[in-house]
Amino acid sequence: QVQLVESGGGLVQPGGSLRLSCAASGIIFSINAMAWYRQAPGKQRELVADITSGGITNYTDSVKGRFTISRDNVKGTVYLQMNSLKPEDTAVYYCWTSRRLGYPEYWGQGTQVTVSS
Repeated sequence: QVQLVESGGGLVQPGGSLRLSCAASGIIFSINAMAWYRQAPGKQRELVADITSGGITNYTDSVKGRFTISRDNVKGTVYLQMNSLKPEDTAVYYCWTSRRLGYPEYWGQGTQVTVSS
């Protein structure tokens, strides 16, 4: 059974930082692509960042230069380091994984990130 367990969300002031973690089990982590999505109230879920099994990363334009996605294949964990946070980054952040296009996709339960003074 595949499980993705996110942690690290919370309340932070504008300009602050948070690091999200997603611990995966039930998959061969090293060969899976991993990603972080987010969904703000009243908006569609959007891709924030993804990382291939080989470590190639991709970011949505609004977070480039502020967020960094990384993975630890030994720990089976993917991270999202978020710096210079803005109120518009407020959302529920979800961890995602799949082996490749056409394979099953799996989601975590989400972790709330709130950026507010």
